[in-house]
Amino acid sequence: MRFLMRWINETAMAMVELSPWLTLGLLIAGLLHVVFPPGLTRRFLGRKGFRSVFWATALGVPMPLCSCGVIPAALGLKKDGASDGAAIGFLISTPQTGVDSILVSARFLGWPFALFKVFSALITGLAGGVLADLFGGSHAEVQAPAVDEVLPRGLRARVVRALRFGFGSVLGGVYAWIAAGVVIAGFISAAAGATRVFENVAWMQGVGGMLLMLAISMPMYVCAIASVPIAASLVTSAGLPAGAALVFLMAGPATNAATLGAIYRAFGRRVAAIYVGTVAVSSILLGLAFDWVVAPAAGGAVGHCMTHALPRWIELIATALIAAMIAGHALAALKRRMAFRAKETRDMTAASVRLSVLGMTCHNCVRHVENALKAVAGVTGAQVDLKKKLAVVTGDKLDPAALANAVTAAGYDAKPLAQPTLSPR
Repeated sequence: MRFLMRWINETAMAMVELSPWLTLGLLIAGLLHVVFPPGLTRRFLGRKGFRSVFWATALGVPMPLCSCGVIPAALGLKKDGASDGAAIGFLISTPQTGVDSILVSARFLGWPFALFKVFSALITGLAGGVLADLFGGSHAEVQAPAVDEVLPRGLRARVVRALRFGFGSVLGGVYAWIAAGVVIAGFISAAAGATRVFENVAWMQGVGGMLLMLAISMPMYVCAIASVPIAASLVTSAGLPAGAALVFLMAGPATNAATLGAIYRAFGRRVAAIYVGTVAVSSILLGLAFDWVVAPAAGGAVGHCMTHALPRWIELIATALIAAMIAGHALAALKRRMAFRAKETRDMTAASVRLSVLGMTCHNCVRHVENALKAVAGVTGAQVDLKKKLAVVTGDKLDPAALANAVTAAGYDAKPLAQPTLSPR
């Protein structure tokens, strides 16, 4: 019981520390979304070379897209004529950071760590993009889902759009991972206390700890925001070196099984190998650079949260807001799941097609798959269930192969399923 209370207390403290900076980051993300015109990135990325890779990487760093949400965006860049290098640079740099993740990192781990994390995302994206242009070879063009991004006019409409994007699309895609990250961080802090157990394990203090973090994080889906409290708990409570935490925060958001599968299909085996190798090698080298150069220079500013605390009332209001938004997204997801079950039963007719969809990790993935299916001729409705990895599509004269191809082009694995028959009552 004592441990449980300590776990709850540490989880609550992590949530209070996270919420104000997450709120600010979501607001800035929404503002960036409505300030920059749609397709801005695509106008800079059409040619091979360092300049296109640089613009793709630099524009991707502040964008608040997770590793699954960035796939359709990168495929859209490729379809519109961007080079493989530009698309890969965008794919590597974007999920590692974002204005929300930067502010949360500064709160939990200090500004030296947060700024070096931004630098690391930029360098890694540049390296991967340049290597993809030089050695990636040619690969068939992919058909990306249509983009229906038309920004509204007028101040009020733009403010509403910014709030919906930040607290709706961005938070809605990762709310479950944020909640899980806070709970896991609380558990680590409660279990480790202030023992800093990793400081007594020699092999964890160098490349060994970084390789362990790399092996853990690369196959997993790790949200950039949610992973920060976990990394902070490992550093401050368990004594994990900051360089190893940097590896976790770089490789985790940038790679997972779904992302690697999409890159393999869209860009080919050689580019996929360049992607994995760049993330793995760069994260280790930059982790070592941080431990050997930045950490000694920054002294006590590394691995510790910002010393200036916000007024308590701001922290509590922000915590209540984020908690309410997370609860709202969870309730909406439950309602969608119940509606899906009803639709699945109702639409077991010859006019519906069922697809198995693999590679989805969040509700942004669900939205991308639904949009891709609705863009296919003859489709009148499409509903996707994240937990079942299933899509039910209704319409007239549907072609299961065309539907599966549309989902595959969006960056996911899809195949038609046999239509189930209803047993007589």
